[in-house]
Amino acid sequence: MKKMIFWAVSVAIACCSGAAFADDWSTIRFGVDPTSPPFESKTPDGALVGFDIDLGTEMCARLHAKCVWVENEFDGLIPALAARKFDAILSSMSMTEKRRQQIDFSDRLYKTPNRLVVRKGSGLDPTPASLKGKKIGVQQGSIQETYAKKNWEPAGAIVVSYQIQDQVYSDLISGRLDGVFQDAVTTEYGLLKTKNGKDFQFSGGDIYSSNGAGIGLRKSDVDLKNRMNKALEGMLADGTYERIAKKYFEFNPYGS
Repeated sequence: MKKMIFWAVSVAIACCSGAAFADDWSTIRFGVDPTSPPFESKTPDGALVGFDIDLGTEMCARLHAKCVWVENEFDGLIPALAARKFDAILSSMSMTEKRRQQIDFSDRLYKTPNRLVVRKGSGLDPTPASLKGKKIGVQQGSIQETYAKKNWEPAGAIVVSYQIQDQVYSDLISGRLDGVFQDAVTTEYGLLKTKNGKDFQFSGGDIYSSNGAGIGLRKSDVDLKNRMNKALEGMLADGTYERIAKKYFEFNPYGS
Protein backbone atom coordinates (compact mmCIF):
# COMPACT_ATOMS: atom_id res chain seq x y z
CA MET A 1 0.00 0.00 0.00
CA LYS A 2 2.82 2.38 0.92
CA LYS A 3 4.51 1.63 -2.40
CA MET A 4 1.30 2.47 -4.29
CA ILE A 5 0.91 5.74 -2.41
CA PHE A 6 4.56 6.63 -3.06
CA TRP A 7 4.14 5.84 -6.77
CA ALA A 8 0.99 7.97 -7.03
CA VAL A 9 2.65 10.91 -5.29
CA SER A 10 5.71 10.58 -7.51
CA VAL A 11 3.57 10.62 -10.67
CA ALA A 12 1.67 13.67 -9.45
CA ILE A 13 4.88 15.54 -8.69
CA ALA A 14 6.33 14.62 -12.07
CA CYS A 15 3.21 15.78 -13.88
CA CYS A 16 3.12 19.06 -12.00
CA SER A 17 6.83 19.60 -12.61
CA GLY A 18 6.36 18.93 -16.32
CA ALA A 19 3.49 21.40 -16.53
CA ALA A 20 5.52 24.04 -14.73
CA PHE A 21 8.47 23.43 -17.04
CA ALA A 22 6.24 23.69 -20.12
CA ASP A 23 4.90 27.05 -18.98
CA ASP A 24 8.22 28.49 -17.83
CA TRP A 25 9.37 30.75 -20.63
CA SER A 26 11.62 32.96 -18.52
CA THR A 27 14.29 32.27 -21.14
CA ILE A 28 13.54 31.98 -24.85
CA ARG A 29 16.22 30.55 -27.13
CA PHE A 30 15.92 31.67 -30.74
CA GLY A 31 17.64 29.75 -33.54
CA VAL A 32 19.09 32.06 -36.20
CA ASP A 33 21.31 31.92 -39.29
CA PRO A 34 22.88 35.42 -39.28
CA THR A 35 23.67 35.63 -43.01
CA SER A 36 20.71 37.63 -44.33
CA PRO A 37 20.95 41.38 -43.76
CA PRO A 38 18.97 43.43 -42.92
CA PHE A 39 17.00 40.69 -41.17
CA GLU A 40 19.90 39.05 -39.33
CA SER A 41 23.65 39.46 -39.63
CA LYS A 42 26.76 39.98 -37.53
CA THR A 43 28.87 43.07 -36.95
CA PRO A 44 32.68 42.80 -37.28
CA ASP A 45 32.90 42.29 -33.52
CA GLY A 46 30.44 39.39 -33.65
CA ALA A 47 27.29 41.09 -32.36
CA LEU A 48 23.97 39.98 -33.87
CA VAL A 49 21.96 42.75 -35.50
CA GLY A 50 18.95 43.11 -37.78
CA PHE A 51 15.19 43.40 -38.00
CA ASP A 52 14.56 39.87 -36.71
CA ILE A 53 16.98 40.42 -33.83
CA ASP A 54 15.17 43.62 -32.82
CA LEU A 55 11.75 41.96 -33.13
CA GLY A 56 12.87 39.03 -30.99
CA THR A 57 14.44 41.28 -28.36
CA GLU A 58 11.27 43.36 -28.11
CA MET A 59 9.14 40.24 -27.92
CA CYS A 60 11.23 38.86 -25.06
CA ALA A 61 10.92 42.16 -23.21
CA ARG A 62 7.13 42.01 -23.47
CA LEU A 63 7.13 38.41 -22.29
CA HIS A 64 9.52 39.24 -19.42
CA ALA A 65 11.93 36.66 -20.79
CA LYS A 66 15.66 36.55 -21.38
CA CYS A 67 16.59 36.29 -25.07
CA VAL A 68 19.28 33.80 -26.07
CA TRP A 69 20.38 33.54 -29.70
CA VAL A 70 21.68 30.22 -31.00
CA GLU A 71 23.44 30.31 -34.38
CA ASN A 72 22.69 27.49 -36.80
CA GLU A 73 22.93 26.97 -40.57
CA PHE A 74 19.59 27.64 -42.21
CA ASP A 75 18.92 24.18 -43.63
CA GLY A 76 19.46 22.67 -40.19
CA LEU A 77 17.17 24.98 -38.24
CA ILE A 78 14.08 22.74 -38.28
CA PRO A 79 15.96 19.57 -37.22
CA ALA A 80 17.68 21.57 -34.45
CA LEU A 81 14.31 22.90 -33.26
CA ALA A 82 12.97 19.34 -33.11
CA ALA A 83 16.08 18.31 -31.14
CA ARG A 84 15.34 21.13 -28.64
CA LYS A 85 18.59 22.95 -29.27
CA PHE A 86 16.45 26.09 -29.09
CA ASP A 87 12.79 27.01 -28.56
CA ALA A 88 11.91 28.91 -31.73
CA ILE A 89 13.26 29.83 -35.16
CA LEU A 90 13.54 33.55 -35.87
CA SER A 91 15.51 33.68 -39.10
CA SER A 92 13.48 34.93 -42.07
CA MET A 93 11.77 31.55 -42.41
CA SER A 94 8.87 31.55 -44.87
CA MET A 95 5.73 29.73 -43.82
CA THR A 96 5.25 27.03 -46.44
CA GLU A 97 2.87 24.08 -46.39
CA LYS A 98 5.82 21.67 -46.49
CA ARG A 99 7.32 23.24 -43.37
CA ARG A 100 3.94 23.28 -41.65
CA GLN A 101 3.95 19.50 -41.88
CA GLN A 102 6.95 19.51 -39.51
CA ILE A 103 6.54 22.62 -37.35
CA ASP A 104 4.07 25.32 -36.39
CA PHE A 105 4.39 29.07 -36.99
CA SER A 106 3.48 32.28 -35.24
CA ASP A 107 1.36 34.88 -36.97
CA ARG A 108 3.11 36.53 -39.93
CA LEU A 109 6.06 38.79 -39.12
CA TYR A 110 6.53 40.21 -42.62
CA LYS A 111 6.12 39.43 -46.30
CA THR A 112 8.81 40.24 -48.85
CA PRO A 113 9.23 39.14 -52.48
CA ASN A 114 11.89 37.03 -54.16
CA ARG A 115 13.78 38.22 -57.23
CA LEU A 116 16.39 37.04 -59.69
CA VAL A 117 19.70 38.94 -59.78
CA VAL A 118 21.90 38.82 -62.88
CA ARG A 119 24.90 40.61 -64.33
CA LYS A 120 23.98 43.82 -66.13
CA GLY A 121 23.64 43.29 -69.87
CA SER A 122 23.15 39.52 -69.59
CA GLY A 123 19.59 39.73 -70.87
CA LEU A 124 18.46 36.93 -68.58
CA ASP A 125 14.89 36.87 -67.29
CA PRO A 126 13.27 34.73 -64.56
CA THR A 127 11.63 32.39 -67.07
CA PRO A 128 12.31 28.72 -67.85
CA ALA A 129 13.27 29.48 -71.46
CA SER A 130 15.67 32.27 -70.57
CA LEU A 131 17.43 30.29 -67.84
CA LYS A 132 17.89 27.06 -69.80
CA GLY A 133 21.48 25.91 -69.37
CA LYS A 134 22.25 28.73 -66.90
CA LYS A 135 23.59 28.25 -63.39
CA ILE A 136 21.36 29.83 -60.74
CA GLY A 137 22.50 30.00 -57.13
CA VAL A 138 20.12 29.54 -54.20
CA GLN A 139 20.45 28.93 -50.47
CA GLN A 140 20.01 25.33 -49.44
CA GLY A 141 16.69 24.62 -47.72
CA SER A 142 15.13 27.92 -48.83
CA ILE A 143 11.84 28.60 -50.60
CA GLN A 144 13.88 30.04 -53.46
CA GLU A 145 15.56 26.66 -53.90
CA THR A 146 12.17 24.93 -53.96
CA TYR A 147 10.78 27.40 -56.50
CA ALA A 148 13.80 27.23 -58.81
CA LYS A 149 13.89 23.43 -58.79
CA LYS A 150 10.18 23.23 -59.47
CA ASN A 151 9.87 25.91 -62.15
CA TRP A 152 13.27 26.32 -63.83
CA GLU A 153 15.24 23.11 -63.39
CA PRO A 154 12.84 20.91 -65.43
CA ALA A 155 13.40 23.23 -68.40
CA GLY A 156 17.18 22.93 -68.20
CA ALA A 157 18.33 25.49 -65.64
CA ILE A 158 21.15 24.31 -63.37
CA VAL A 159 20.14 25.09 -59.80
CA VAL A 160 23.17 25.24 -57.49
CA SER A 161 22.45 25.10 -53.75
CA TYR A 162 24.71 26.59 -51.09
CA GLN A 163 24.74 26.16 -47.33
CA ILE A 164 26.19 29.62 -46.74
CA GLN A 165 24.56 32.72 -48.21
CA ASP A 166 27.79 34.63 -48.80
CA GLN A 167 29.09 31.84 -51.05
CA VAL A 168 26.16 32.46 -53.41
CA TYR A 169 27.20 36.08 -53.91
CA SER A 170 30.88 35.17 -54.16
CA ASP A 171 30.27 32.72 -57.00
CA LEU A 172 28.03 35.19 -58.83
CA ILE A 173 30.69 37.91 -58.63
CA SER A 174 33.42 35.52 -59.81
CA GLY A 175 31.33 34.39 -62.79
CA ARG A 176 30.72 30.83 -61.62
CA LEU A 177 26.99 31.59 -61.52
CA ASP A 178 24.80 33.29 -64.12
CA GLY A 179 22.33 34.52 -61.54
CA VAL A 180 21.08 34.17 -57.98
CA PHE A 181 17.51 33.82 -56.77
CA GLN A 182 17.01 35.22 -53.28
CA ASP A 183 14.80 37.31 -51.06
CA ALA A 184 14.75 40.71 -52.76
CA VAL A 185 15.44 42.73 -49.60
CA THR A 186 18.28 40.46 -48.48
CA THR A 187 19.91 40.62 -51.91
CA GLU A 188 19.54 44.39 -52.12
CA TYR A 189 21.32 44.90 -48.79
CA GLY A 190 23.70 41.96 -49.02
CA LEU A 191 24.86 42.56 -52.60
CA LEU A 192 23.36 45.31 -54.74
CA LYS A 193 23.97 48.12 -52.24
CA THR A 194 27.57 47.05 -51.70
CA LYS A 195 30.60 47.91 -53.83
CA ASN A 196 30.63 44.34 -55.15
CA GLY A 197 27.11 44.73 -56.52
CA LYS A 198 27.68 47.55 -58.99
CA ASP A 199 27.72 45.19 -62.00
CA PHE A 200 24.48 43.40 -61.09
CA GLN A 201 20.77 44.14 -61.14
CA PHE A 202 17.34 42.68 -60.52
CA SER A 203 15.68 41.00 -63.48
CA GLY A 204 11.93 40.62 -63.84
CA GLY A 205 9.32 41.35 -61.22
CA ASP A 206 8.53 40.19 -57.72
CA ILE A 207 7.91 36.48 -57.16
CA TYR A 208 5.99 35.36 -54.07
CA SER A 209 6.13 31.70 -53.08
CA SER A 210 4.72 31.88 -49.55
CA ASN A 211 2.44 34.03 -47.40
CA GLY A 212 5.35 35.54 -45.54
CA ALA A 213 7.77 34.73 -42.75
CA GLY A 214 6.94 33.73 -39.20
CA ILE A 215 8.53 32.36 -36.06
CA GLY A 216 8.96 28.59 -36.31
CA LEU A 217 7.80 26.60 -33.27
CA ARG A 218 7.32 23.02 -32.20
CA LYS A 219 3.68 22.02 -32.60
CA SER A 220 3.54 21.05 -28.93
CA ASP A 221 4.47 24.55 -27.72
CA VAL A 222 1.01 26.08 -28.13
CA ASP A 223 1.41 28.29 -25.06
CA LEU A 224 4.60 29.87 -26.38
CA LYS A 225 2.97 30.45 -29.76
CA ASN A 226 0.01 32.21 -28.13
CA ARG A 227 2.29 34.40 -26.02
CA MET A 228 4.37 35.39 -29.03
CA ASN A 229 1.29 36.19 -31.10
CA LYS A 230 -0.04 38.36 -28.28
CA ALA A 231 3.26 40.22 -28.06
CA LEU A 232 3.34 40.74 -31.85
CA GLU A 233 -0.26 41.98 -31.79
CA GLY A 234 0.71 44.57 -29.19
CA MET A 235 3.76 45.68 -31.19
CA LEU A 236 1.62 46.21 -34.28
CA ALA A 237 -1.08 48.06 -32.34
CA ASP A 238 1.10 50.51 -30.41
CA GLY A 239 3.45 51.44 -33.27
CA THR A 240 6.52 49.58 -31.99
CA TYR A 241 6.65 47.31 -35.04
CA GLU A 242 6.55 50.30 -37.39
CA ARG A 243 9.24 52.12 -35.40
CA ILE A 244 11.57 49.12 -35.60
CA ALA A 245 10.82 48.57 -39.31
CA LYS A 246 11.75 52.16 -40.18
CA LYS A 247 15.31 51.46 -39.02
CA TYR A 248 15.71 49.02 -41.90
CA PHE A 249 13.12 49.61 -44.62
CA GLU A 250 11.58 52.34 -46.71
CA PHE A 251 8.36 50.35 -47.02
CA ASN A 252 6.02 48.43 -44.74
CA PRO A 253 7.40 44.86 -44.56
CA TYR A 254 4.32 43.49 -42.86
CA GLY A 255 2.62 43.12 -46.25
CA SER A 256 -1.01 42.80 -47.16
